[in-house]
Amino acid sequence: MRRRFFVEKFDGQRALVSGDRAHHLGVVLRAQAGQLYELSDGTRVYLGRIEKVARDSVEFALLEELPAQDPRLQVVLLLSVVKFDAFEWAIEKATELGVAEIVPLAAARSEKALIAAAEKRSERWRKIVLEAAQQSRRVRLPALQPVARPEAAFTALGDRLGIFLSERVDAPVLRTVLSNRVAYEAILGIGPEGGWTDEEREAALKAGFHEASLGRLILRTETAVIASLALLSYALGE
Repeated sequence: MRRRFFVEKFDGQRALVSGDRAHHLGVVLRAQAGQLYELSDGTRVYLGRIEKVARDSVEFALLEELPAQDPRLQVVLLLSVVKFDAFEWAIEKATELGVAEIVPLAAARSEKALIAAAEKRSERWRKIVLEAAQQSRRVRLPALQPVARPEAAFTALGDRLGIFLSERVDAPVLRTVLSNRVAYEAILGIGPEGGWTDEEREAALKAGFHEASLGRLILRTETAVIASLALLSYALGE
């Protein structure tokens, strides 16, 4: 199966890969003229043939447009900021699992030092998302938003299905919340270590979110991301 790379745009029947992606192609993969790769501009996918490899750019000729379809289920992930190794692993796997958008949350129980450093990590996070999207052969990159407060993120629900994971023993299991539901747009909120505060929980419920549990076991944040996204995809038809 051919590797896929993202380009900023298609220029007629040509495309250019530059920067870190060009370095990866030219140095790591040792790309050469004549080799074929798939290229996406976030909307369309083309089969491209390498025409020229330079130090910081790779030029392609576009040969034919390939079938491209976004997942029917569009999920926005509200992910509380946790220790960066876990957070970065979580956004990588969320990208592979098809989320449309990632919003880092400055939850009340997120470590303040991590929130303060989050802006400086945003470029690294975008690189992780890009590489995961290319590896999983996505058509479109997920949007990575600036850090937001949970209360503000909850109010953006609109007509979408909203779910926030909870550690409360009386919270219904996610399977029950999703039972017999049909939704193609959803927002999933995952709290920090220690869970949501009472104020954050009330804000989510007031905004129209459903509280849900992943069961009796308490999962790490990154584990909860994978488990809940897999359940959403299964229950909602992806």
